[in-house]
Amino acid sequence: MQKTVAYHTLGCKLNFTDTAAIAQQMQTAGYHKVAFEQSADVYIINTCSVTQNADSECRSIVNKIQRQAPEAFVIITGCYAQLKPHLIATIPGVDMVIGAQDKFSIVEHINRLSKDETIVQACEITDVTAFTAATSGEERTRVFMKVQDGCDYSCSFCTIPLARGASRSDTIDNVISRIHSAIEAGAQEIIFTGVNLGDFGIDPISRKRTADFTKLVLAIEKEKFNCRFRISSIEPNLLTDEIIDCVSQSTIWMPHFHIPLQSGSNKILKQMRRRYLRESYAARVAYIKQQMPHCCIGVDVITGFPGETDDDFIETYQFLEQLPVSYLHVFTYSERDHTLATTIADAVPPNIRKARTNKLRSLSHLKYAGFIEANRHETHRVLFEADNKNGHMHGFTSNYIKVKTNYNADFINKLIDCNISYIESNNEANIVLLQPQLS
Repeated sequence: MQKTVAYHTLGCKLNFTDTAAIAQQMQTAGYHKVAFEQSADVYIINTCSVTQNADSECRSIVNKIQRQAPEAFVIITGCYAQLKPHLIATIPGVDMVIGAQDKFSIVEHINRLSKDETIVQACEITDVTAFTAATSGEERTRVFMKVQDGCDYSCSFCTIPLARGASRSDTIDNVISRIHSAIEAGAQEIIFTGVNLGDFGIDPISRKRTADFTKLVLAIEKEKFNCRFRISSIEPNLLTDEIIDCVSQSTIWMPHFHIPLQSGSNKILKQMRRRYLRESYAARVAYIKQQMPHCCIGVDVITGFPGETDDDFIETYQFLEQLPVSYLHVFTYSERDHTLATTIADAVPPNIRKARTNKLRSLSHLKYAGFIEANRHETHRVLFEADNKNGHMHGFTSNYIKVKTNYNADFINKLIDCNISYIESNNEANIVLLQPQLS
């Protein structure tokens, strides 16, 4: 009988693209993919290391597998597996832990699986030099395409460079070729992703810069693909005027940027070892809104960083309150091993961190509601997906407003002109749904 494999992915969209690449290799090796809730011969868990819950999440998932398929083999890979391989190996039920160097070579190691021992295929992060192209969800309307991996930045709170290695990228020519393949497979929208996407252009072998993200954006614009494109997240210091100008004049690049801020206090930004100050961040936002008043701008922000006083938080809150951004992704700071932030004095008590997070999430809800209100009665082109949830289907406008309408199979993977007629009440930030009128 054909062997089966199931996948579970934790963390960011980049992890989902990596899982898709692993799944393609497993399929080529003869494994049939089944849903994670089903019994399988092999389970592969692609882990994340961003939050302090990485260990408990991993253990919980392995325990679930042990209950539903006790004879199955369990493989753990991803960022957490690179950072804590030997700790993960102590979890009952784990059969193999694979670090970053061998993440895309699981097929080569799978015949070594045995219930007699837990195999740890670990490596030093400095050994991780290859770039592996990956695209997630090729069967879906919107696909995520990894074009960059790793990071050369040294933010004091972040473990990602330790988990994914140095910055490295695909080539522009190869990205163009991959776009053609994704469109041929039915993609109507491609979202570019990476660890530090704006740092695109470093050759993985020579470690020399051969291109940059601005050149990639302009090269794609020149091709005039019959597809929508979106930038997943980009550092403010790497978001150039040329990129903003191109998006503002383009019919294929969507007016949507997600720009990490992390703090509105220059004192905290310096302690975080970020590469900009609040003034330059505000200038980026102002230029975007000058060029594209309707543009959606998302923001990452961290609360409770060591040394963040009440005044620092108020400074951040007021900065974001006045900034013409559309929504916030708010993260509560958590201590991560081997990061400089753990050596900074004056840790913020967990209850205060949580309270600050809740305040910013409430602000995000207000920001997003205001952004949607500004788009009411405007006509937007919506790309609808195939989901059918309680008789409704969903899609995104070009400027990233999520809308819903009654399910209609004829709308799947189609661009439909919609008028935003009213806003449904919803207390979850960034999940406000709309009911459009279809033209």
